[in-house]
Amino acid sequence: MRVVGRGRNRRSWRSGLVAGVVAIASSVLLSACIDLPSLNRPDIPEGIPPGAGVPQPYIDINAPGRTADKMREWAEPISKSTGIPVVSLQAYGNAAEIQRQQHPECGLAWTTLAGIAGVESKHGHYRGSDVAANGDVSPPIRGVKLDGTKGNMEIRDSDGGGLDGDSTHDRAMGPFQFIPETWKRYGVDASGDGVPDPDNIDDAALSAARYLCVSSGNDMTVAEGWEKAIRRYNNSMAYVLDVRDHANAYSINVRF
Repeated sequence: MRVVGRGRNRRSWRSGLVAGVVAIASSVLLSACIDLPSLNRPDIPEGIPPGAGVPQPYIDINAPGRTADKMREWAEPISKSTGIPVVSLQAYGNAAEIQRQQHPECGLAWTTLAGIAGVESKHGHYRGSDVAANGDVSPPIRGVKLDGTKGNMEIRDSDGGGLDGDSTHDRAMGPFQFIPETWKRYGVDASGDGVPDPDNIDDAALSAARYLCVSSGNDMTVAEGWEKAIRRYNNSMAYVLDVRDHANAYSINVRF
């Protein structure tokens, strides 16, 4: 589910009568192409924890309906810069603001949630899925059968297939890829319909925020706490660095 790294295209030149002139021109243009990224795109930071990005606004988190809608004015310009869909950004900002008001000691930034969702599901758009205006992701995103093959751990069915659609083994679900057992413990409604749904990006983002804050020892503003939380989500240093890189890119409003 990870974004494939970008390559650099090279321009080929036909030989001409004045080979020396062409060679010099080719060298100059190639040099310019190499220098352009550094001029047009800032270097992505590598710090842990990642940058917090543009702070989400204060909203009434107890208002009826989808409170994430109140994040639109904040989300739209960030979406244009980062390529993250507006509805997904609204979900991340909403979840981060709820945590900020209810558990300020955690220090969770929306960029971390965006980093996880970018790695896990391309912000709810993995393999052609789409995110509706109310946060629902369809078709539902499901991970591989956790049957112990291909390097995966074996997790026998824990929900009778009621959540993930598999009655023999569990599968990770939704834009934040929760397994059923974890969802039953941390899943919460954030979309305003009263039903915690792993396939709703509002619900999944807030549930991920709750999971991260509990697992980090309630301090994601320090490197140790942030890394501990991300490792609990996926105990792999490669994963930690992937989330870090996504989140740091979003923190300076660039695409990853």
